[in-house]
Amino acid sequence: MENITIGITCGDINGIGLEIILKALALKKASRTFKTVIYGSTKVVAYHKNIITQETILFNSVQTAEEAQADRINIINCWQDNVNITLGKPTDVGGKCAFLALERAVADLKSGVIDALVTAPIHKKAMQMADFPFVGHTEYITDAFGDKDSLMLMVSDNLRIGVATNHLPIREVPKAITTELVLRKIEILAETLRIDFNQGKPTIAVLGLNPHAGDEGAIGTEDDKIVRPAVERAKEKGILAFGPYPADGFFGSGQFTKFDGVLAMYHDQGLVPFKTLSFGEGTNYTAGLASVRTSPDHGTAYDIAGKGEADEASFVRALYLAADIVHNRSEYLEMHANSLVQQKRKALESETGEDEEVEDIIPEE
Repeated sequence: MENITIGITCGDINGIGLEIILKALALKKASRTFKTVIYGSTKVVAYHKNIITQETILFNSVQTAEEAQADRINIINCWQDNVNITLGKPTDVGGKCAFLALERAVADLKSGVIDALVTAPIHKKAMQMADFPFVGHTEYITDAFGDKDSLMLMVSDNLRIGVATNHLPIREVPKAITTELVLRKIEILAETLRIDFNQGKPTIAVLGLNPHAGDEGAIGTEDDKIVRPAVERAKEKGILAFGPYPADGFFGSGQFTKFDGVLAMYHDQGLVPFKTLSFGEGTNYTAGLASVRTSPDHGTAYDIAGKGEADEASFVRALYLAADIVHNRSEYLEMHANSLVQQKRKALESETGEDEEVEDIIPEE
């Protein structure tokens, strides 16, 4: 992992983002196994450093991520002006700084300058005040990569749960749920479990939209007419998908422990049980993208901003999850490249009847 470079956005400068970043990098030394670079401002980082410790911490200001050094706190300045920090409150300045950092980091992620991105929390109102045209990180990054679909996946040691619809008002959820959408999310979840999490043949539980998963149509027909057909079509594609399950009994009975992944239909259906079971130990991962992006499982925590009380555990996990997924993807590609060579070798042997040197015969691709 020593060759991996992970970009880190500063998030909302009025929240706890830079506090947890500095605690993770400077105090916990979380970056010893990979290089990291913070997208933000040296002055703003120094301000937050002085809140949490009076120890001397040396920053390495760099122009590009390629200049980042191992075991150093590397910082790319994404704006030059002095800015006002208003701890604990959403401001247009805080939103603008978060936007500038995200914009620069995503550009580097797209170009391959960094291998993965970990985003510190933003505040949606502050982002709107700065004319950020997306609901959140997930939607912005998905659009930036030109992908039609991604999956917000919450990850902890004992639970991986994705949501079919992200940040939608509850009244808009039923009309957003279609068989095609649910099927696509199942496919993304199956692929990410297989490639990013090394689950050879993952099992997936799909939750119902309505209470009791509709109770055979007595409490809504969406589960029988929309969700169940998506599960059946997924099975036809060779995916081990099951459901729809009533969400309350599924978590109450501990049934979630029997599956490699779970797909919820809407935000709170997935995040309420996840945060109840894993808060502070979980990570948000944007599955389905060509690149890797993770974040901690909490927000800006304005109520404790500037008090030095923020827990960096979830952010540390986000860093290591990003590095693990980069590593797993590399191993997967290498394994399948070797498998392709073996297939070509067998094909040549069957044609020629000889055990020839494959490297001399197979052209470079």
